[in-house]
Amino acid sequence: MAETFEVGPVHIGEGRLFLIAGPCVIESETHARGMADAIQRITSDLGIPYIFKASFDKANRTSVSSFRGPGLREGVRILSAIARSTGLPVLTDVHEAAQCEAVAEAVDVLQIPAFLCRQTDLILAAAKTGRAVNIKKGQFVAPWDMRYSVEKARSTGNPRIFLTERGASFGYNTLVVDMRSLPVMRALAPVVFDGTHSVQQPSAAQGVSGGQPEFIPLLARAAVAAGVDGLFLEVHDNPSQAKSDGANALPLDQLRPLLERLLAIHAACA
Repeated sequence: MAETFEVGPVHIGEGRLFLIAGPCVIESETHARGMADAIQRITSDLGIPYIFKASFDKANRTSVSSFRGPGLREGVRILSAIARSTGLPVLTDVHEAAQCEAVAEAVDVLQIPAFLCRQTDLILAAAKTGRAVNIKKGQFVAPWDMRYSVEKARSTGNPRIFLTERGASFGYNTLVVDMRSLPVMRALAPVVFDGTHSVQQPSAAQGVSGGQPEFIPLLARAAVAAGVDGLFLEVHDNPSQAKSDGANALPLDQLRPLLERLLAIHAACA
């Protein structure tokens, strides 16, 4: 049975839809803060609980020349400043067990990237911090097999674990979402649907990932109707100029109308 818990003012697993959103990577302190403020205004107007997300390091970029972010020390400083100035809960991903303790001092949720969802030492280190842990389901993992990742995290005594669906590999450079995975994983832990990485085309654009963002609203509507606890969206004010994952990011000006429709669907299905 899925646990329910709180991340700051955000209630997870209790039936109220929440949002995790922000740029893929911290491009600059000014940009990250601006995105946090803009999304917070929208979510406050709509009454949807909100967790800000941005990465301090994108350690699994396709090309060695791709932008990765400001790094651990500067990234933690920026995320901590955003949390203090906005009052928002903050989420970021960790790639190594040694990062977890330092990152946990600045953020409310440690995220295990999809490619690392089976890495025992990383999951244990993240959970041992006592922070909430979001484990993204690997593109190569069956939804029912995520029970083992959940069990690893909960073995530390930390019950504040949730899972995120982000699509499964379907041939080369393509992902597909099996909506059956949502109730399967929700029996294990609260579940979030990642509407932007699910439309990613991994490594499909000459060393960077492509995407089909026109399908974000469709998949997000289906996921909300299927009964997810939250939504994960990478949002950017100018996706064509984004330094990471711009091809599958949701443009900022499309966020409000999408959330309005999703909240209506959620209310109708309640």
